[in-house]
Amino acid sequence: MPPRISLYGSWKSPITSELIVAQSVSLTDVRLDGGNIFWLEGRPQEQGRNVIVRAGAAGETPRDLTPAPFNVRTRVHEYGGGAWLVADGAIVFSNFADGRLYRQSDGAPQPLTPAPPTPARGWRFADGVIDKPRNRWIGVREDHSGEGEAVNAIVAVDLQGAGTEPGRVLAQGHDFFSSPRLSPDGSKLLWLAWDHPNMPWNGTTLYLAAIGADGALVGGPEVIAGGAAESIFQPEWSPDGTAIVFVSDRSGWWNLYVHDAGAREARALLAMEAEFGVAQWVFGMATYAFAGPDRIVCTYSENGLGRLSVLDLKSGALTPIALPFTDISTVRADGDAVAFLGGSPRIPGSVVALDLRSGQHRILKQSTDILERADLRIADYLTTVEPVEFPTQNGKSAFGLFYPPFNPDAAAPAGEKPPLLVKVHGGPTSSASSTLSLRNQFWTSRGVAVLDVNYGGSTGFGRSYRERLYGNWGVVDVEDCINGVKFLGAQGKVDEKRAVITGGSAGGYTALAALAFHDFFQGGGSHYGVSDIAALARDTHKFESRYLDWLIGPYPQQEALYRERSPLFHAERLSKPVIFFQGDEDAVVPPNQTEVMVDALRRNGNRVGYFLFAGEQHGFRKAGNIQRSIDAELYFYAIEVFGTGLTF
Repeated sequence: MPPRISLYGSWKSPITSELIVAQSVSLTDVRLDGGNIFWLEGRPQEQGRNVIVRAGAAGETPRDLTPAPFNVRTRVHEYGGGAWLVADGAIVFSNFADGRLYRQSDGAPQPLTPAPPTPARGWRFADGVIDKPRNRWIGVREDHSGEGEAVNAIVAVDLQGAGTEPGRVLAQGHDFFSSPRLSPDGSKLLWLAWDHPNMPWNGTTLYLAAIGADGALVGGPEVIAGGAAESIFQPEWSPDGTAIVFVSDRSGWWNLYVHDAGAREARALLAMEAEFGVAQWVFGMATYAFAGPDRIVCTYSENGLGRLSVLDLKSGALTPIALPFTDISTVRADGDAVAFLGGSPRIPGSVVALDLRSGQHRILKQSTDILERADLRIADYLTTVEPVEFPTQNGKSAFGLFYPPFNPDAAAPAGEKPPLLVKVHGGPTSSASSTLSLRNQFWTSRGVAVLDVNYGGSTGFGRSYRERLYGNWGVVDVEDCINGVKFLGAQGKVDEKRAVITGGSAGGYTALAALAFHDFFQGGGSHYGVSDIAALARDTHKFESRYLDWLIGPYPQQEALYRERSPLFHAERLSKPVIFFQGDEDAVVPPNQTEVMVDALRRNGNRVGYFLFAGEQHGFRKAGNIQRSIDAELYFYAIEVFGTGLTF
């Protein structure tokens, strides 16, 4: 049948919110142990529970390892990550409900740390390694048992303990710690630390200390690299323990370096205008791994797209591996066996096993399996993705990923241009992903174009690009989003008069700032976004409590600037329709922030939608809530902006 002629934004699509939620899981970490591959799987259908899964042998079904109701997740830094590890077949993990560490071997999980005295007063654990000689777990602890700001430290927890002690402190005295790494012989410990007001992508210090006979660190630690103006990422020991490898942005790009035993300075393993590091929002991130004593398998990003290569440490040669993935993370290796998370514009997030000898890969698990269902024909409805570079303020360029509308069953009337949904990633120090997003395809298959903007301040384009946002949050990001729309409009690809803007967290702030301070977008959506940045400075969690010093300026010294940049205090200038989504347990952007903004807009007579989801934190994990937010945002724009009616 020929395509049906209908308005952009009104096309019928089989990619429904129900299908997205029912068929989707999140894949957030991969591990190798004893020849087996393990991963962490988040399941909206189980109220967001995270489960450790072990790959089966060829032809066998993967096996869940953590039993219900255990939820493998930590709230260190609120964003978590690094909540589990596996060593010699045994798992150590953090359980979300009580924050305790558990060890699971052949039987049921057994607690290693005490229960919190109250739900809000306890200990959180992350980013651990196993100290085999001393039979203990070493990792990051965030102590909420006292009054005031949480206290972070590196601690050791006895693997055979009675679960009554919250760990022995090994390193303390800094605001934040991450990446403890034991030397192969167990005699030395590496770790990263940093202090307010820095975030880990601004400046971190890499420390080294010896471990004494009593298990404590000996003497003062040695500084290996880093400082307040150099970001160090993912330190690792060489397999023989004679060298330390890490990622540093001292050249302006996150590149690989090695500090050889006895050397005074680290040397670059290679120099490229590419990013081998990422913003450390969560623990346990890995962009490289030793695949034997003389080679490293690594992923890096160029112009926002990733690839995987092998670095020969003797010759310095970097050899790309031919793979169909453009977004690669959590790289693990054991000899020729490599495992990672991979995706591309037409491949959903996947757990991938790679054999370096043959170059062959196989996908063990995907975040969604609906592309494999012949009855749905979902693959027929997927649009292409176009990386775009466009001019912005001060003669500079910014970047994004453009998704044109596509549906094999529909076509627009001659001369009509599609409406545009501008997506603003969170962070703001983060980036848009090129992995297949069914949420993007949800819009494009209905005739709405999508632009995912990597505005100035995003990662993946070097330190100077990240630092465009220094003191300019709410300015540079907003200008880049507007200029991206103008660029596409000038090319005739979209109708810039029907452009809306949406984002989550920091992206929600950018969306609200764009709507409040510029008469350009016709509407927008804020998913747990910031409306009062001064309130965020006064009332947020420790990890980000001084982030705004860098993004805006020191508070309260710059209180007037905070008020000037806060959409809440300029609500009278926001005349376009806005829809808000919020979790009632959000500690990053508390619900009262959103509700004050909603009330202000309603008093002004604005068209406002507001959804408050019970039991959700910063980001939604429950299937029903995810589905409602997807449908509600489409409904809102269809009625209030696009004028197309409902297209479910």
